[in-house]
Amino acid sequence: MLQPRSFGRPQPPPPADNWALFLDVDGCLLEIAETPDAVRVPPSLRPGLAALAAQLDGALALVSGRSLAAVDALLDLPQLPAAGLHGLERRHAGGRGHGPPSAPAALASVTTAAEALVARHPGTLVEYKGPALALHWRAAPASGPALAAFATAVLPRLPGYRLQHGSQVVEIRPAAHGQHRADKGASIIDFMDEPPFTGRVPVFAGDDLTDEAGFAAVNARGGISVLVGRPRDSAAHFALPGPAEVLAWLGMAA
Repeated sequence: MLQPRSFGRPQPPPPADNWALFLDVDGCLLEIAETPDAVRVPPSLRPGLAALAAQLDGALALVSGRSLAAVDALLDLPQLPAAGLHGLERRHAGGRGHGPPSAPAALASVTTAAEALVARHPGTLVEYKGPALALHWRAAPASGPALAAFATAVLPRLPGYRLQHGSQVVEIRPAAHGQHRADKGASIIDFMDEPPFTGRVPVFAGDDLTDEAGFAAVNARGGISVLVGRPRDSAAHFALPGPAEVLAWLGMAA
């Protein structure tokens, strides 16, 4: 059952057939785990998302910091439109899209240095994401400052890159793909400008700092922004306590 209220923000309204629905994956559809590979996918999630996408005439997209390959390996829904790596890669309706930019040569030496760093900080890890690199310290919170300082220090070695801060993670990633800004908000706007999303009410649910650009994008278009998880300062207008409540909320569409 949905809780009556969450964090001083109201619950989102029940899903409607005129929505364009955008969903983060980790922390929104899936409970956060100590490592990205340790997440558990509820058995009802795949069929539930497929049914909801059909009900919305295909206007449902996944918007994730994971790569599209990683999202597909988890959810096995390659027919869904999706943005991966915070928008650095995209799959549009009908399957067309683009992959991420190539990694610069300098990323190899940064990766080697990151591996040496996490070896000195047990419980931390490096996540390899093609042209991007994520440093996690969820299992070793005291190591967070050292990993964050490393990311700041190596950023000048990677022109065109930016830092993407999240919950106990910092990602070193390209800021754009070609001439196009790459974040979750830009991805949602691009989806909204094409079928089957165009003309619908944009709705985005996410949990992390990386989702704030998505909240801002749907708010600017009169949509519905949903913060999932612990209370914090956010542009989101609505809230749900966690992934279990998100799945219950989406299940109301049936």
